[in-house]
Amino acid sequence: MKIYLDNCCYSRPFDDQSQDRVHLESAAILTIVKRGRAGRDTIYGSTVLDLEMSKLKDIAKQEKIAILYSVAKETIFYSEEIQKRADDIQKSISIKSYDALHLASAECAGADFFLTTDDRLEKACARISSSVKVANPLKYITEVIENE
Repeated sequence: MKIYLDNCCYSRPFDDQSQDRVHLESAAILTIVKRGRAGRDTIYGSTVLDLEMSKLKDIAKQEKIAILYSVAKETIFYSEEIQKRADDIQKSISIKSYDALHLASAECAGADFFLTTDDRLEKACARISSSVKVANPLKYITEVIENE
């Protein structure tokens, strides 16, 4: 599978793990990263992700996230095409500019899945036509395991 994870996915394993959902999502993300490192999935990064991650104020967390993010072997470079698609997405649904850029980047990459832990983003994306399936990492990993 071709996968694009947003910044909240890469951050999740470093969030407070006392909530069951956060812990389970973290385990799913670490499994996805492991699958990417093993070559079972192709994980895409982007210059949009690079920029968003560089703005994290917690340098220690930023360094930990960078280790996970190194699994991305393909980089999607920001382009006018991506910006235009992101603008179109934002006209259709109310989401943040980075989220629209991530979805547009995932589409440009030809990704099968755009993964996010943001429920609001997942629900909003369900209201538009996209070549990429937007899902929570838990849903994705469950679907992959069931189909193997």
